[in-house]
Amino acid sequence: MRLILLGPPGAGKGTQAQRLVQRYGIVQLSTGEMLRAAVAAGTPVGLKAKDIMATGALVPDELVIGIISDRLDQPDARKGFILDGFPRTVPQAQALDDLLKKKHIRLDAVVELRVNESALLARVESRVAEMLARGEEVRVDDTPEVLSKRLAHYRSLTEPLIHYYSERRKLLTVDGMMTIEHVTREIHRILNAIGVVPSKSKPKAGKTAVAGSRGRAGRGSGAANAKKTAKPAGRAGKPVGKAAKKSARKVASGPRAKAARTSKKSAKKVTKRRAKA
Repeated sequence: MRLILLGPPGAGKGTQAQRLVQRYGIVQLSTGEMLRAAVAAGTPVGLKAKDIMATGALVPDELVIGIISDRLDQPDARKGFILDGFPRTVPQAQALDDLLKKKHIRLDAVVELRVNESALLARVESRVAEMLARGEEVRVDDTPEVLSKRLAHYRSLTEPLIHYYSERRKLLTVDGMMTIEHVTREIHRILNAIGVVPSKSKPKAGKTAVAGSRGRAGRGSGAANAKKTAKPAGRAGKPVGKAAKKSARKVASGPRAKAARTSKKSAKKVTKRRAKA
């Protein structure tokens, strides 16, 4: 299972990614975590990223792709992965497509969590009001003002990915305004519908085919079963059964049969007279 999660800030991508990881045993690939891991490991790509990050600049796409490439080569990523936070732009998506193609990895789906921005802002405002009422400190980046800026940034840069993946028939949209449990169930349902998740209710592949092809020897095959249920027609096409015998007697004693016998007797008499003459 190889997925990308799309959605604006506050849509619940992180929560759903963790649930998918736990349910299917795949890994979550976060660009931030991958960058920090590459820097800590001292990989060639990580060292380049470290110098750039030290200046406060953004890491170029080609370096991020390099880090993702190294991460996909690790054994735990072979079973599957979820990309969270990448790609953020169409050029990044194109670069990712090229990388996956080179590695012969097929992207199964892009799951978009669609939400109502006004409802998201209302949620944040309500959460901030509750925290202030309890005397708790509110994070600087967890305010309606910051969220509004992040949403605008998402619309301008990341939202075009919806059209990009929709054209490639990879996009699956889920209503992110449902409860967490409902969103999880809906993601599972649509992944199951496209064949990414095997359904437990479906019969195992090949079971029906085996039952129907056992029998060149005649056992268990559909043809053999049909023969068992149907009565044989008998030798040389003779009818079998009481009803068939009765119908045969009626035919033998009918007017046509009598006429045939009379004609046969007359023919014999004529033959005898000619022989005497």
